[in-house]
Amino acid sequence: MKKVLLLLLVFCLFVTGCEKNNSKDILKELEKKMNQSNGYLLTGTLSVHNNDEVYHYKVESLYQKDDKYRITLTNEANDHTQVILKNSDGVYVLTPSLNKSFRFQSEWPYNHSQIYLLDALIKDLEEDSQKEMEKKKDNYVFQVKCNYPTNAKLMTQKIVISKDYKPIKISVFDKDGVEAMSMDFENVQYSPKISKDAFDIDTIMDTNMETEVKETSSLEDIVYPLFVPSGTKLVGEEKIEKTNGERVIMNYDGEKSFLLVEETADVFQEFTVIPTSGEPYFLMDTLGVMTDNSLSWTSGGVEYYLVSDVMSSEELVQVAQSIGGIVSMK
Repeated sequence: MKKVLLLLLVFCLFVTGCEKNNSKDILKELEKKMNQSNGYLLTGTLSVHNNDEVYHYKVESLYQKDDKYRITLTNEANDHTQVILKNSDGVYVLTPSLNKSFRFQSEWPYNHSQIYLLDALIKDLEEDSQKEMEKKKDNYVFQVKCNYPTNAKLMTQKIVISKDYKPIKISVFDKDGVEAMSMDFENVQYSPKISKDAFDIDTIMDTNMETEVKETSSLEDIVYPLFVPSGTKLVGEEKIEKTNGERVIMNYDGEKSFLLVEETADVFQEFTVIPTSGEPYFLMDTLGVMTDNSLSWTSGGVEYYLVSDVMSSEELVQVAQSIGGIVSMK
């Protein structure tokens, strides 16, 4: 009997040890793939969930060693394309339909999780000492913590890796275990052929200039936030004419006061780069700009600007989420 118990104990220790080694070995192989390649190309579909609504994006992520990134996101509902670009000059959010770009001095993409970047995925796997792994058929499934600083509701992610060490799917869950977003990978290439102008701003703008936003001279509807912090209310609203359209300024006063500006979007005649502080911020249907006290974005031909001296970034996002059903995914 003692021999049987001893054998069972040894077997359990052996299985546990193998499982730990498997987890480490898989991570080593992923790192090896990254280190031995000149970069990678990922394509797939990003799905962002907001209650009963799901928004889908076609995604192409191109990475080249020497710190170059190009993330192309196309909203499947309206074919609107934006690009996050990091090259030797800085970090940009390109909006070809408006013929403009924001330029950031930013630590992106290293300061938080990124659902569409392989090296960010590896970083999350490395940093979570409590990660769990199980093998399902020919795939490896990891349960890992995620890091989205301005959206504390996003807590964990499930990462599915194939036997040839390529990501298959990443799902991000909130604190209640509800899926908030997911990325389904269709194609993963290590060491892809990368053209010399793949990270050139002018080339990217020329390639994606097909879809343009139709300029309008008036705001058909003023959109009010469905969520307003307790003790705060709308105390002033002013509509003014601008050169090529209209602007509405809404002043909310109270314990969590803020200013909301909505205006008709301008399409620049010449490509314009706008320097800005802050970071790229991914919203429900568009890429915006997040600073310490403001959040701005363009959606449906309307530009939105939300600012407050007393609200946190997460509180600003809560208000923004209630304007047109926006959900954050920084």
